[in-house]
Amino acid sequence: MQLILVEDEESVSRFIKKGFVSEGYQIDVAFDGSIAKSLFEKKHYDLAILDVNLPGLNGYQLCQHFKKINPFIPVIFLTALDSIEDKVTGFESGADDYLVKPFEFRELLLRAKALIRRTSQAGYGAQKLVIADLEMDTSGKIVSRAGKRLDLTAREYSLLEYLMINKGRVVSRVDIAEKVWDLDFDTSTNVIDVYINYLRKKIDKDYPQKLLHTVVGMGYMLRED
Repeated sequence: MQLILVEDEESVSRFIKKGFVSEGYQIDVAFDGSIAKSLFEKKHYDLAILDVNLPGLNGYQLCQHFKKINPFIPVIFLTALDSIEDKVTGFESGADDYLVKPFEFRELLLRAKALIRRTSQAGYGAQKLVIADLEMDTSGKIVSRAGKRLDLTAREYSLLEYLMINKGRVVSRVDIAEKVWDLDFDTSTNVIDVYINYLRKKIDKDYPQKLLHTVVGMGYMLRED
């Protein structure tokens, strides 16, 4: 699991990072809202933990931006702001949970695990993902383009689901290997490129508008031209 922590107090961020790493999580730390925004646009995360008062973009703005890019990412606010008004603002900006400082790391860990589990079990909300005329019903595992159902293998479906969740955003071959294949990336294998080609033939070949794009030297992206 890959987490992003946005916290400008270095001692707090070190404490949190150490705790999650000891539990087997990977965690990126940003001390500035603008830096966090840039990181999020380049990488897939399973959970975000945000302070509110940050240089650059504040936590509320950051949460809204994260949810715009990936509506399914769980977000926890971790802040000293403890009024009802602060909490209302946090939840209205898209937060899934709100924890007030000072806090016990065990509680933060339990809340993080619960949110990640809930998101995973819900299949990213078990709803419809759409880009142009390509639609995916995640509850029924049905994919169609321009109203025509597409026949995908389980691996092709998983790859397309990951790309659709991250539509408009470049995902690297390493990201795909970790999130779709659950393996450490072997630079000598071309299995991802092979499956991208399989997918491209099924979702793009017979349609004038191409959705699956290769970004040379970076990865792949689903976008409307």
